[in-house]
Amino acid sequence: MLNISNNQLNDKVDLKRFKSGKDIFTKNYYKSLNKFLLAFAIIGFILLFLPWTQNITSQGLVTTLTPEQRPQSIQSQIPGRVEEWFVKEGDYVKKGDTILRISEIKSDYFDNRLIERTNNQINAKNSSVNAYQQKSNALQRQINALKDEQVLKTAQSQNKLLQSKLKVQSDSIALQAAKTNLSIAEKQFLRTETLQKEGLKAVVDVEQKRLKLQETQAKLIAQQNKLLASKNDVINAKLELSRIKATFTDKISKAQSDMFTARSNGFDAEAQVSKLENSNSNYKVRNSLLYVTSPQNGYINKAIKGGIGGTFKEGESLVGIMPEKYDLAVETYVKPIDLPLLHIGEKVRVQFDGWPAIVFSGWPNVSYGTYGGTVVAIENFISDNGKYRVLLAPDEREYKWPEAIRVGSGAKTIALLEDVPIWFELWRQLNSFPPNYYQPNTNKSKKETKK
Repeated sequence: MLNISNNQLNDKVDLKRFKSGKDIFTKNYYKSLNKFLLAFAIIGFILLFLPWTQNITSQGLVTTLTPEQRPQSIQSQIPGRVEEWFVKEGDYVKKGDTILRISEIKSDYFDNRLIERTNNQINAKNSSVNAYQQKSNALQRQINALKDEQVLKTAQSQNKLLQSKLKVQSDSIALQAAKTNLSIAEKQFLRTETLQKEGLKAVVDVEQKRLKLQETQAKLIAQQNKLLASKNDVINAKLELSRIKATFTDKISKAQSDMFTARSNGFDAEAQVSKLENSNSNYKVRNSLLYVTSPQNGYINKAIKGGIGGTFKEGESLVGIMPEKYDLAVETYVKPIDLPLLHIGEKVRVQFDGWPAIVFSGWPNVSYGTYGGTVVAIENFISDNGKYRVLLAPDEREYKWPEAIRVGSGAKTIALLEDVPIWFELWRQLNSFPPNYYQPNTNKSKKETKK
């Protein structure tokens, strides 16, 4: 009977006095389930107060700790053509082992005797340098000889000038003597002529005095001419000095000009020798680059430029190599909001792809199959994926990382932060709050020490 009316039957009739009613209304339903739910609620409430380690999870890749240990590609510094391979993929090579041989593709280096011909050019230019040096030395000796000759010629002309000046003085004195003789002869002639008029002297005496007077006058004129000639000799001596100076200056200047030209040509030849020696060294180095060698011990990963006869440009990758010895590390990327929570030396748990693990991110001590890591580097500039790169190294106080792990495999990282109750972590996750601002104890102790 349905209780759909206001007159309910159970209010008027006691159904428990009937056998079926007694079985239905006195029976406890879901007793075990209720106990289970009660126990689960109690345990769940207690779990809310258990400690939970806040963390930052991210994906990463296995890499190497130092740059020289990472996989690399080998390039050629010059363009060329593949002629011969000496290795195959997977081979182990040592540092300096030849990987392949290439040949030139530029016409400037086709000559097989290029280095020999360059050496011949260097020897010829060296001979030219020596010839210019000898010419310069010869011109220097010629200049010294001209200077010595100039000194002697100048001294000779100066002596001649001095002689001319002394001759002028001598002729001047002789001219004064001739003038004195002329004055005496004139007085004697006048006196004799006066005495002849008085009858005291003969006409012959007068004529003799007149003749002597004329001779004296002639001597005076001759002495004047001689003095003028002496003065002219002085002028000529001075002109000779000027001529000697100009002549030798011109000769010495020309010799110096030739000497400087020879030196300039010698310097130019030396520059050409240096240029040829530089080219010769470059040719030798270029010849050594025709054999591509291994930069370090390792394994050949992949021949990027395969085949024979293929050409390539300078700097183009030819073959990949993996170093023999390397220290494993993990590079992971964190969001900018989580970056202030990470510090150098921070402890991180690492789970490697393909490696069995049971992970409880908030309870690192309970997790199994994870390995310890330490933050060794944090990138200061954001990467292309919008996150910051963090480099992790193995924690030496933890178990060693598996040797079977290879560079390039995936990894999941869990950066451990502050311990909080589970209820607080649930509340933070529901409100999409970031983890608590966290600083390691080392930083705090440093600050306290400074204070």
